[in-house]
Amino acid sequence: MPTRRLTRFQAFWIRIWLTVVLVGLFLFLLGINPDFIGLDRSPVVGFIQVGVWLFGLALVLIGGYASIRIHRNGRSNSLRAEVGERLVATGYVVAAAASLADFIGIGSDTIPELTFGPLQIFGLSAGLILCFLGLLLYWPWKRRLQNEIKGDSEAGESGKKKPLEEHRE
Repeated sequence: MPTRRLTRFQAFWIRIWLTVVLVGLFLFLLGINPDFIGLDRSPVVGFIQVGVWLFGLALVLIGGYASIRIHRNGRSNSLRAEVGERLVATGYVVAAAASLADFIGIGSDTIPELTFGPLQIFGLSAGLILCFLGLLLYWPWKRRLQNEIKGDSEAGESGKKKPLEEHRE
């Protein structure tokens, strides 16, 4: 399927969604480290703090997914793209479950004195890695590969193989 250029309307919406990604990234970083702008008022990790970073992560993922979907420009989803979509959702669930472990009763701490332990940090990191690996898989890489193959076939149209000395230059 030949690729089409993005329209101005599509480029406008990609900019909007990438702005949502930046706002989400700011909220995620603010939730992870509230002292970033002087909001750290407690030595423990609270429900609001976890909610802020999960909301920020959700904005990053929704904005990233939407902008990539617009960039795909009507291409059908390959198996790789569908796996990527599911990895994004799975990664968010892993990150949310690890972040909210103490609040939903699967963590080791009790409600009055919550700490964000090493296992929760590992779970949040694993969820983030899954999310961004899913976005990379969803990205339409096929277009670039087709252009490289086309460029290689145009260079070798004569049908002759070039001597090894010419390739070294």
